[in-house]
Amino acid sequence: MNKKLDRRKKYTRQVLMDSLITLLKTKQISAITVKEICERADINRSTFYTHYKDHFDLLEQIEEEIITDLTMYLSQYNFEQEREALKMTEKLLEYVVSKYEIFQTLLNENADHSFERRVMDVARSFRIQSQITNDEVDADISEYAITYTISGSIYVIKHWVANNMDQSPKRIARLINSFGFKE
Repeated sequence: MNKKLDRRKKYTRQVLMDSLITLLKTKQISAITVKEICERADINRSTFYTHYKDHFDLLEQIEEEIITDLTMYLSQYNFEQEREALKMTEKLLEYVVSKYEIFQTLLNENADHSFERRVMDVARSFRIQSQITNDEVDADISEYAITYTISGSIYVIKHWVANNMDQSPKRIARLINSFGFKE
């Protein structure tokens, strides 16, 4: 019985997430209502409130799931080694491909930039940790160099997503890594 309940709970959360992502393609989060999300998902509003406080909470949960996944991917690799950095970047881009619709919606030009900033903060923290042992750049300015590299990489990913991922993850990973994700 518990498995059935868990499956139903997962399904409900997934259709609510899908509904919000679909609505975000044409509207700002502030213009979306819980009623619209529920109608699109064919879910009762009371069921919605069983899972989320409001539509902002739902969006935050979607973003949090992605940030958690990105953190997991990043923690598996050593940025100091060029080969591992390239492999990590390619894996991250494959993850973006697997969540294409979500990334396309959350990273588009009309979207709130909070998700983009969160992704940048996660990537920066991993780069800063790996940079501590690298003496190529003065410690005083290394944070600036990392910020420059990360923001450029995110804009390359945004452009790639906006162009319907017209290049392979491997090719975009090589391009991004050529910006400074190597020793």
